[in-house]
Amino acid sequence: MELWGDPAVTALIDSRGKLTEAQVYEKLNAEIERERSSGVQYWALFDHRNGDFVGCSGLRPWVYTPSEADFEVGFHLVKRCWGKGFGTEAALGALEYAWEKLRLSKVYAGHHPDNRASDKILKKLGFEFIENAFYKPTGLMHPSYVCMAPTPRPNTRTST
Repeated sequence: MELWGDPAVTALIDSRGKLTEAQVYEKLNAEIERERSSGVQYWALFDHRNGDFVGCSGLRPWVYTPSEADFEVGFHLVKRCWGKGFGTEAALGALEYAWEKLRLSKVYAGHHPDNRASDKILKKLGFEFIENAFYKPTGLMHPSYVCMAPTPRPNTRTST
C-alpha cells in the first residue's frame, strides 16, 4: 500500500490515481504471475542498511514489439526514497540480470512524460530515445528508450 496505494507514485504509472487495497493486490498478483509466465517481474526492493521496503524493480515483456524475447526495465519507488539513488541502483541490478543471466542483447524502457527523474536515470545508464509510444495504463504517450548490452572486452591478459 505504501507504494501502489500512494497517489504520488501511481500518478506516474496508472491513470486510476490512488489504487484501492484490492487493486494493489491485483497488481501484486499480476507481478507474481508474470514471474511464472515470463521468468521475470518487478521484484521487491529493500534498503540493505536497515531492511526498509524501498519499492520494486525488474524486467517485464516489452509490449511494443512482437518479439517475446524483448524486455523492458522498470522501477517503482516509495516516495520517501525518491532522489536518493535507489532508482539508479535498482535499474543497474535489473540490467545486470538482463545481460548476465538472460543474455539479452538489448533492453527497453519508458517513463511517464512528466517523470524527469526516470528520464535522467535512463540517460545516465546509456538508454537512447527511440520514440514516443502510447502506454495504455496512463493513457499517455511515453518516451521510449533502448539500451544495448555492453560489448565484451577482449581478454588482454597475456601468459608469461
